[in-house]
Amino acid sequence: MQFLWVCLGGALGTGARYLVGLGVVQWLGATFPYATLAVNLIGSFIISGVMYLGTDAPLLAPATRVVLVSGVLGGFTTYSSFNYETLRLLQTGAWGMAALNVVVTLLGCALAGFFGLLLATRVWG
Repeated sequence: MQFLWVCLGGALGTGARYLVGLGVVQWLGATFPYATLAVNLIGSFIISGVMYLGTDAPLLAPATRVVLVSGVLGGFTTYSSFNYETLRLLQTGAWGMAALNVVVTLLGCALAGFFGLLLATRVWG
């Protein structure tokens, strides 16, 4: 049964990713992989809070944590898209944009994860 909940969560996460991507492209354009960056930042923020709530401050049941992290956030976050888009930038000679994408994604997601954990510990810790 948990497998089905993870699959359903994945479908919800994928749908949310699609909608966020549409909104970000309309807002910021498609000259840079902003949509992928946005979902990775949002996902990093949320996953840190959910993992805190499910492990350090056991306010989430393990099954709920698995559904949220593996299902919803697994469908929402986009590392494989990040990788492909970075490689495409390199293939087209946009070395600066590729480097910017890597640096902003890695640092941004680390900071988003830190702030997600900080928020979770302040609110529920």
